Amino acid sequence: MRPGELERQEFEYIRHGTRALIASLEVANRTLLKSTMGPRRTEADFATHIENVLKINPQDSWIFIVDQLNTHKSESLVRLVAKYCHLQDDLGIKAKSGILKSMASREKFLSDPSHQIHFVYTPKHSSWRWSD
Repeated sequence: MRPGELERQEFEYIRHGTRALIASLEVANRTLLKSTMGPRRTEADFATHIENVLKINPQDSWIFIVDQLNTHKSESLVRLVAKYCHLQDDLGIKAKSGILKSMASREKFLSDPSHQIHFVYTPKHSSWRWSD
């Protein structure tokens, strides 16, 4: 790096020590319920984190506020919610049928407020721009 110049990154760049943090906060009490740190944030990583949160009080109702990341609408998460809510519905086959058919159908299932565990998705970024 040099003053006044942009930082450059070579194609062989390696992320030394960069970690992914997944955290669940209880907003009302301003407390950290659970945190997970790892080398990445995959579908399995997120579902495992949510399951660890649910284990705190498995009989409680839970509302998770999440963004639009695809791991927040995954097959693993649908299966986890169905298991903890004791739902016997046929979930279908990912990318083919039923609740698992698409990300939209999975989001609809996961955001159903009648479930003991459900997710609220924050809006996607808008394309609003300043006008002259």
